[in-house]
Amino acid sequence: RIYDNLRKAIEFIVAVHIPIAGLAILPLLMGLPLILTPIHIAFLEMVIDPACSVVFEAEKEEDDVMKRPPRNPTTPLLVRERIGWAITQGLVALLLLGGLLAGGAYLKMPETDLRTLVFGALVLFNMGFILVNRSFAASLISAFMRPNRSLWILLGAISLILTLAVSWPPAQRLFSFGSFHLNEFLLCIGLSVLSLFLLEGIKMLWFRKKA
Repeated sequence: RIYDNLRKAIEFIVAVHIPIAGLAILPLLMGLPLILTPIHIAFLEMVIDPACSVVFEAEKEEDDVMKRPPRNPTTPLLVRERIGWAITQGLVALLLLGGLLAGGAYLKMPETDLRTLVFGALVLFNMGFILVNRSFAASLISAFMRPNRSLWILLGAISLILTLAVSWPPAQRLFSFGSFHLNEFLLCIGLSVLSLFLLEGIKMLWFRKKA
């Protein structure tokens, strides 16, 4: 159980930092305003660190843990298949977020509004990464049903802070955010749900092939 949870946390870390790095680089390559500044990175670390140190640590064992052969003690913590799965998650998120950034820029959204839209989607994607990586093989429905009080405390706190950041004027100024309309909120939700189902489908095929 401990070994599995270490793998889940590391894969989550790899996956979550790919879209962060991509959103830091894409504006420079495309001549767009910077989306992520130090305050945004600090916010994201408030999601990433507790997820790794508390949520994944508290995950219960996989259903097949007693059906596996003994693990070879020389096996590295992250094998090629696991690294590939983590990178795939990050690239899927980066593709969707990059499209959102390019689309907003094409529509000439104000810089602050565009930052609000992309950052909100990024936070929701990160929350999706946590759900997808809770289990190697269990379905998304099972991931929601698996007991883990730390998970729901973290997701609730993130949702509250994000809501304040995009709606409370002092927080908006701190994060350099603009207005966040209902249609933009629904777009963020839609993209995050899309990424969640895409990753869930890829996970099923990935680990079925490995098995």
